[in-house]
Amino acid sequence: MNNINKRLEQIGIQIPRILMPSKNISMKKWAVVACDQYTSERGYWKDVEKITGDSPSTLNLVFPECYLEDPDPDERIKNINQNMDQYLKAGVLVEGEQAFFLVKRSTGSGKPRYGLMLALDLEAYDYSKGSTSLIRATEGTIIDRIPPRKKIRINAPLELPHILVLIDDPEKTVIEPLISQIKKLEQVYDFDLMKDSGHISGYRISDMNLTEKIISSLEELNNKDRFKEKYSKDDVLLYAMGDGNHSLATAKATWEEIKTNSNESEIMSHPARWALVELENIYDEGIIFEPIHRVLFDVDTDSFFKEIDKTSTYNFKEIDSIDKIMKIISNQTGPGQSAGYCDSQKKGIITIANPSSTIPAGTFQKIIDSYLGKDKKSYVDYIHGQEVTLKLGSKNNNCGIFLPAVDKNDFFRTVIMDSAFPRKTFSMGEAHEKRFYIESRKIR
Repeated sequence: MNNINKRLEQIGIQIPRILMPSKNISMKKWAVVACDQYTSERGYWKDVEKITGDSPSTLNLVFPECYLEDPDPDERIKNINQNMDQYLKAGVLVEGEQAFFLVKRSTGSGKPRYGLMLALDLEAYDYSKGSTSLIRATEGTIIDRIPPRKKIRINAPLELPHILVLIDDPEKTVIEPLISQIKKLEQVYDFDLMKDSGHISGYRISDMNLTEKIISSLEELNNKDRFKEKYSKDDVLLYAMGDGNHSLATAKATWEEIKTNSNESEIMSHPARWALVELENIYDEGIIFEPIHRVLFDVDTDSFFKEIDKTSTYNFKEIDSIDKIMKIISNQTGPGQSAGYCDSQKKGIITIANPSSTIPAGTFQKIIDSYLGKDKKSYVDYIHGQEVTLKLGSKNNNCGIFLPAVDKNDFFRTVIMDSAFPRKTFSMGEAHEKRFYIESRKIR
């Protein structure tokens, strides 16, 4: 066992003890989408409340971020912790033996995607810019976003992950061999997700031969010679953040505080040292990279265009169709960088002739940040899906910025060479395709 633990530490993981709802719980009511989705659509979360009703649900264990600015967040956090304790005491949640889980998710919009539930070692993670750690952030981490999230985690007895982490496995050696064995695995859950979000199945991996194959395949991906030959870099990037960047950063910050404030001789075996995540292969055909758009609220659109003019040489071309706008900006090959635009009066494309970043998300984010620094009443939200962006951006005193998707084939190389993407650059699927809370793990 000591040898296995040493091997696991070298590849930055732990085999988790996953808690699952007891057999009498409605899984469709139990599972809700990641709390950082639908942040400007309270109606979505009100629908979820109606669906779950009085049934045990992860809705009672998470803090939907559309409510973060509401009065008395501490009371909500207190209730979350109490609900976690109650679910544990009442047997709503049952802890299993150490095991990886294979997850299959179908959304109806393409091929299914597969993931592997495991626990990442936060000692092997550094979210700071320029990090060379085994686990890395893939976009700029907004430090101000960590404290409110840490207040939720610091006293919580459980973690529920919506974190998706990517591996660079073109030969498909880690997860894909499990798919061919799926009929031999123990099925833990299999159900339709709420609000037309697709179907999900989970399988416990109890076979030690399969467990050993997972570990040895990750060890091979962690081979420094292989990595240097491919990227001409010495420090292996084994795990790159896909979704949930700030959730993993919060887990890291919480763990560092626990270490600092503890005199325990065995603190390094504390369960908060690890964070439960779903690992996915970036070469999985079911993974689609979607852009994250921007909506500015309470904005003076004339002043916003003046801000663009101050920092850039640009032109604006009116186009009525958002589909046409997205097609143009996604296939741009000429000079400059383009983004779609809408407000209550017009739609079209803004093209920056002298971009300040290597990708449009970086160029337009700098313009937005500069504008918001001067207009204190305005604010921005980051939106998954062009229809929602159009709906919100077309309202009076708002505007929407539509961005093209990142090419996932260049993903790891960009992170390795440039440290990180600009914040909120990409999304693995649209909002309804995000990870749902199902599994949990004790962190106290």
